[in-house]
Amino acid sequence: MLPLEETKICVIGLGYVGLPLARLFSTRFQTVGFDMNPARVQALNAGHDGTLEVSDDLLQEALRSGRFTCTASIEDIRDCNFYIVAVPTPVDENKNPDLRPLWGASDTVGKVISKGDIVVYESTVYPGVTEDECIPRVAQVSGLTYNVDFFGGYSPERINPGDKLHTVEKIKKVTSGSTPEVAERVNAVYASVIAAGTHMAPSIKVAEAAKVIENTQRDINIAFVNELSKIFDRLGIDTQDVLAAAGTKWNFLPFKPGLVGGHCIGVDPYYLAQCAQRHGYNPEIILAGRRMNDGMGEYVATQTMRAMIRKRIPVLGARVLLLGFTFKENCPDVRNTRVIDIVRSLQEFSIQVTIFDPWANPEIARREYGVDVLTEAPAETFDAVILAVAHKQFASLDLHTFRKPVSAVVDVKGFLPAGAADFRL
Repeated sequence: MLPLEETKICVIGLGYVGLPLARLFSTRFQTVGFDMNPARVQALNAGHDGTLEVSDDLLQEALRSGRFTCTASIEDIRDCNFYIVAVPTPVDENKNPDLRPLWGASDTVGKVISKGDIVVYESTVYPGVTEDECIPRVAQVSGLTYNVDFFGGYSPERINPGDKLHTVEKIKKVTSGSTPEVAERVNAVYASVIAAGTHMAPSIKVAEAAKVIENTQRDINIAFVNELSKIFDRLGIDTQDVLAAAGTKWNFLPFKPGLVGGHCIGVDPYYLAQCAQRHGYNPEIILAGRRMNDGMGEYVATQTMRAMIRKRIPVLGARVLLLGFTFKENCPDVRNTRVIDIVRSLQEFSIQVTIFDPWANPEIARREYGVDVLTEAPAETFDAVILAVAHKQFASLDLHTFRKPVSAVVDVKGFLPAGAADFRL
């Protein structure tokens, strides 16, 4: 095994996970970022990250160092010896895990990997995917033998999009390897750049399981407070007031009700659920939590229409302003945004929906969801205003400028002052 300082890293997939990781590794090692999207690579090599996860200053500093470059050419990664796969792991229309991005990345690694090299997966999966689905493809394409000619590892990503406080180097990293010696090497590579330290799991499957339950746990907890919100609405109690009171106990978990989207929490539980079902167990709590959270967009739309009816605002043909479209605040990521569920539920009643989001990319929103998104505030008034995403820009908005003399306000995030909304989760 080569000395640690001779490690040359390739990160495959330069999205929200891969780019920050590659940039960080370049502070210590020669690092190549690989992405199949030439436009993405061109923008990064020009010094700008459209996801806003890596600042232009940090990215340009990494590029100037001579230790970091981005490429869409497979030939540029052939001389690396430590490959990290950080591609998305979505679900299909039936909520089944879609492993095609992982299969494609594994085939790419198989075309360039050499004897003695290591491939580590970061993409969130259910236990067994790395060694049962991915590694066999690397072996088949390369003609090399696993744990003889090349080795594997798993180190689950812990990126929180839009979070500038808990950046990749400040979050403890779980690592694992296919042999004890390889586990030590994988851990050493990550430990050399992760200031928060590492935790070496005893096996790849344990590391995979640890990641998938992190997000499943959050999903279930949010589902619980979403259900509480529905109950308290019927009791005429403000959920935010209840949570504030309960939160005075030192061990009360501070979860908030809301929409659950994105590429992690709204997706990963399905990976664990299908894994359980394949092994003959039907996961009741996990799937119940998913049903609860997946239904919140329709619930918000229903509560909006109820608020309008109480104010005698005609619902059919009404005009509604939706503030925010991304899956979370202060982040341009629209992957698996559940705000679209609000839009579609309202449109079923012939309601005209105008979406205003200063963070979202209108082209991506139109291509992925078929909706138009304004990045500048509209100069119109509406029958109802829904605050769906708590972007910092919305804190200074005067909602009265968008409201008709009689209109309804719905606060999905508990973002507005108490009493400012006709309904809030």
